[in-house]
Amino acid sequence: MFETLEEAQNYIREHEIAMVDLKFCDLWGRWHHVTIPAVQFTLALMNEGVGFDGSSVGFKSISAGDMVAVPDLSTGAEDPFWDMPTLSFVCSAKEADTREVFPYDPRNIALRAEDFMRATGVADTSLWGPEFEFYVFNRMGYQNRINSAFYRVESEEADWNTQELGCGYTIPRHGGYHAIPPQDHLYNLRSRISQHLMNMGLDVKYHHHEVGGPGQCEIETPMLPLIQAADGSMLVKYVSRMTAFKEGMSVTFMPKPLYGEAGSGMHFHQMIWQNGKNLCYDPEQYGTISDVGRYYIGGLLRHGGAVMAFTNPSTNSFRRLVPGYEAPISAIYSLGNRSAAVRIPKYANQPNSARFEFRPPDATCNPYLAMAAQLLAGLDGILKRMDPTEMGFGPVDEDIFSWPAEKRAMIHALPTSLGAAMDALEADHDFLLAGDVFNEELIQRWIVRKRWEEQQVNNRPHPYEIELYYDL
Repeated sequence: MFETLEEAQNYIREHEIAMVDLKFCDLWGRWHHVTIPAVQFTLALMNEGVGFDGSSVGFKSISAGDMVAVPDLSTGAEDPFWDMPTLSFVCSAKEADTREVFPYDPRNIALRAEDFMRATGVADTSLWGPEFEFYVFNRMGYQNRINSAFYRVESEEADWNTQELGCGYTIPRHGGYHAIPPQDHLYNLRSRISQHLMNMGLDVKYHHHEVGGPGQCEIETPMLPLIQAADGSMLVKYVSRMTAFKEGMSVTFMPKPLYGEAGSGMHFHQMIWQNGKNLCYDPEQYGTISDVGRYYIGGLLRHGGAVMAFTNPSTNSFRRLVPGYEAPISAIYSLGNRSAAVRIPKYANQPNSARFEFRPPDATCNPYLAMAAQLLAGLDGILKRMDPTEMGFGPVDEDIFSWPAEKRAMIHALPTSLGAAMDALEADHDFLLAGDVFNEELIQRWIVRKRWEEQQVNNRPHPYEIELYYDL
């Protein structure tokens, strides 16, 4: 929004801004914030930043936790949810004493990935189009104690409410795709979310009801450069939750909040450009994808397991990645096949639109790390000329769920659990170290944390186990 501090200060005066909110992302993908009076938004702040405790957000040890958040002026936007006029900025983290860029800050990692891409000479721009799927519930609750464990959600759209006396307009299971009002109860909410996003500088392509009957929605944004797309991903989650919260509802981006209903993914459409030319386009090739684009796909699939350690970093991620539900569980690429890990959209077949999407990811990812990992995998594929067809990754344009088991077994497998994704990352992460984008210490910290999360889930009795085994 702003190119200079003077522009931002003029806006503050002209619009009578009272507060400036500074948002920054922790290692695991959650935004945090600190708010200052607008009169404190000065050159000194831009030079020095605002201090915070890095040990509380996964960045540092308690003994040396001091850090500063420095706002990126280009991200300025009025936050519509505050009672007092508030201007919001996304920040990057720096060392408190030296003001050097902090290497573990996710946003800085994504910036280094782009710098490495340009340094290779392969491309000068990468463009990204995440798809945001999420559930909106009217009410939710959960509890985990020694003697009890439960969660419960309620949706006015859900078919489990057909016996209740109400409006009568519910959505059948798996019947929500592009549902129209009055079955679609959430069209106004999505429009308000979209309008807030556009007012804050993030364009919206469209929104619609998704397959999941009990409140599943999708919002899609245009293709954007990597940092803008990652900042935008954080903004979509924040605005969606806040808009629903203001209306007494609750949004979750969990990939599988409901058993037996469609999961929520965050497919990443991606393409790379050089000197204003889409390097992924070749009208004579399969799916109009060029050799460069195909090598990029080869890198994504070759390193797919390790990439999923960052794109699918929760135990719940793998409740979604099961056969059926259009789950992308196969390390193959395809023209239009939604069960493939990499799908080439049939409609994206022009010089400016030719691209592909990596379909396993979900929104429990830290978008900065997820996009950086995908880009590095793709670049490794290009630099090493990894042809996915020669490596046995397809293309496959058939319905693989109709194949006999022995034929499906020939397809390269993707991780089926968080632990398996961490195993893949441990075994295959040299491509992430290129250009010092990631480093060994960060990768090991990630693996330790995620193995701990899986252990915490696995060590607890599951309510369904009580039903299965209580009387044995």
